[in-house]
Amino acid sequence: MPTIDFSKDEKSILVRKLQLYFSEELKQPIGQFDAEFLLDFISSELGAYYYNRGLYDAQAALSAKLEDVQDAIYQLEQRTDFKR
Repeated sequence: MPTIDFSKDEKSILVRKLQLYFSEELKQPIGQFDAEFLLDFISSELGAYYYNRGLYDAQAALSAKLEDVQDAIYQLEQRTDFKR
């Protein structure tokens, strides 16, 4: 899996979301450094699972579209004496 590098602004948004989650849901404050450390951990240890799921979902979507294209091509086929 290629390394996914977030821009400084993107990482800042993700860190703020982690801090907000800890504050609102867990009633625990988490500092900037700890939130960045946690984000790096989540990215390196869990990121591949989410990445792969995204690939599987993309593959399923593409497969469904290819079936639609195959059906459309079949509909265009003209009758002949030849068997398929």
